[in-house]
Amino acid sequence: MDADTARDFIRKNHHAVLATYRADGSPQMSPVATDVDPDGMVVVSTRETAMKTKNLRRDPRASLCVMSDGFYGQWVLVDGRAAIVSLPEAMEGLVEYYRRVAGEHPDWDEYRAAMERERRVLLRISLDRVGPNQSG
Repeated sequence: MDADTARDFIRKNHHAVLATYRADGSPQMSPVATDVDPDGMVVVSTRETAMKTKNLRRDPRASLCVMSDGFYGQWVLVDGRAAIVSLPEAMEGLVEYYRRVAGEHPDWDEYRAAMERERRVLLRISLDRVGPNQSG
């Protein structure tokens, strides 16, 4: 599988498990919704105070296992490095993320206020390695 094929899959399938690394090197995993931004980066919305954000500030390595809605079936694994975009710079990216994943929000002012209240950040993850590239 190549990066463009992985991006196409992620654009259609938003359920994923994100793995980051704790200070002791053990993995920390979180269910997330994900998508691909116009620059081809995998994006995830989360909170500034979330453990995944704290882990990525210390160690930017991230892995995502993106699954189809049916759970069993096709899936994609992405390994890369995460950049954390905080507010206020993250706001328009968070709006676009929401539009791609869920459609139009009924009240964008309320959505923006919620993003500020929740201290949301946007994780932008590079696609350094993708798979699966073989089956067992």
